[in-house]
Amino acid sequence: MQIRIDHHTCIGSGQCVLTAPGVFAQDDDGYSELVPGGTETAAPQQVQEAALSCPVQAIAVADGPPDD
Repeated sequence: MQIRIDHHTCIGSGQCVLTAPGVFAQDDDGYSELVPGGTETAAPQQVQEAALSCPVQAIAVADGPPDD
């Protein structure tokens, strides 16, 4: 699974963190970031729900191996 966060669009609402805390975290400025290794154990449905919960749709999810 590939997860991308558009850091220019993210407003730091934290909905992704609340929905999938093992995958998403907030940086020191409050913006979303991926938890290291979180995509390897993430449940696809939970990640999709987190992407849908983003009020500005800053998260994109695609099938396939994670990009490093």
